[in-house]
Amino acid sequence: MARSKPAARVMRHPAARMMAVRQIHAYLSIFAAPIVLFFAFTGSLQLFSLHEPHGDYQPPELVEKLAAVHKDQRFAVKARHQESALRTPVTKQEGEWMTPPVNSEAEPDAPPPIRELALKWLFLASALVLMVSTCLGVWMAVTQNRHKWVLLALFLLGAAAPVAILMM
Repeated sequence: MARSKPAARVMRHPAARMMAVRQIHAYLSIFAAPIVLFFAFTGSLQLFSLHEPHGDYQPPELVEKLAAVHKDQRFAVKARHQESALRTPVTKQEGEWMTPPVNSEAEPDAPPPIRELALKWLFLASALVLMVSTCLGVWMAVTQNRHKWVLLALFLLGAAAPVAILMM
């Protein structure tokens, strides 16, 4: 009976395979963690429209720019076109605009239905759980791994890559 190589024999062992899978999972998760945190945070701001001006509220410019990255993949505030947002192009003649009919049943400043508000709070709670879970996963990966410098490099690469792409 031929003997197999020690490395091949080790990888056939279920515990060795699981350790390899955990290592790969740690590396991939550490790389994705900054992006997951970014999307969970900016998405939670957008749930309650904290990225848009309404009434007397003017969002900080940074919040508007982060929302633009989340939604439009650019780090810039769009010019405000209040009137053009309510218009749609006419299909018959190019360049002409018409205002869509206004729903007379809905009041302009009416509070959202309770189900909409409940869903927003549920999504906010989910975003917070996702952020906490991601931070715990990063902590577990760093404390349970001998190659901390690799994890740090992957975390920094995961944070720097989107910034570098946005600056192109």
